[in-house]
Amino acid sequence: MRVWVDITEAAHVVFFAPIVRRLEDGGHTVTLTARRFAGADTVLRRYGLGGVLTTAHRGGGIGTRAVGLVNRTAQLLGSASSGRYDVAAGSHASDFALAAWTLGIPQMTFLDDERLRRSNAVNVRLVDEVAVPEAISPATLAAFGAPAGKLLRYPGFEEEYYLYDVHPDPDALKHLGVDRRRIVGVVRAPAAEASAEAALSALVRDLAGRRKVTFVLVARDDEQRERFLAFGPPQGLVAPQGPVDGVGLIAAADFVLGGGGAMEREAAALGTPAYTVSRRPPAAVDAALIAEGRIHVVARAEDVVIHKKDPRVLQTSLRDPSFFVDALLELARHSSRRARLGRLVHDVGDAGSPPLV
Repeated sequence: MRVWVDITEAAHVVFFAPIVRRLEDGGHTVTLTARRFAGADTVLRRYGLGGVLTTAHRGGGIGTRAVGLVNRTAQLLGSASSGRYDVAAGSHASDFALAAWTLGIPQMTFLDDERLRRSNAVNVRLVDEVAVPEAISPATLAAFGAPAGKLLRYPGFEEEYYLYDVHPDPDALKHLGVDRRRIVGVVRAPAAEASAEAALSALVRDLAGRRKVTFVLVARDDEQRERFLAFGPPQGLVAPQGPVDGVGLIAAADFVLGGGGAMEREAAALGTPAYTVSRRPPAAVDAALIAEGRIHVVARAEDVVIHKKDPRVLQTSLRDPSFFVDALLELARHSSRRARLGRLVHDVGDAGSPPLV
């Protein structure tokens, strides 16, 4: 079969890469389109994936975004119109949903409640299936126009699937000069949230001075690294510059401390205790992990349990991404909703009107 996968940001590459590999290993042809945004093209190369690059993300007001939507939809239509694809998959992008709908390609969109926007009320009506974690209530999605019959509710969460093929580097700490015999915490500061950044820094200051404790800061950029270090002395803190092996660090660490986001969910998937200082209402998946005790909300240093992690506790709940491959291939065996509707209208027209008496 011919499969079209659309990627709009770097995080989507990480999720779709194992699905693409399995499709190709099964003899299917996969075509990737990717938006020039948030380093998606760079991450594609890192994962050994090639794709057709489309226009960059357009920020700004409604008018600017509308121009971006029209331009990228046109680019996707031009790229995909000759493909004769059997199925398409993407992550809640309106331009992708509109292009696949126009071409009558059965399509699946992947949604999470961290990214539910008003625009989803349009694109979920265009797609054939909406893949969502079971933690998200069907009532929440029904409010956006996705009835229960259109939902593919899957167990767990995205990080459990895309980490399935990952083999963490056992020397991730050694590469940074960190002694594995020490209690190691990984710190992930959130993006553009000053209050959480300050709260994390305060916790690290309180904890890093303790005997046999080392923190590794995974900063989002050099500016954030410098801001974080400016909160206090870097005692017991390793703050590498540039990219690091985040998954390797999480797997090797004894706990992860952050302000909400993917790295805490990755820790939960890999069996590493995770702590968050975020005070924002958690998304459905995060709320479920907090309820299960796999992510802990903390406010003080005393809330963080400091001890060595049992090295046997690793990859406790990873899930095979073949689940999504099977779902896409099953969807490909059916016509898109638009095509079925077109045939229905055509059949009704052929039937003609009843004779006038």
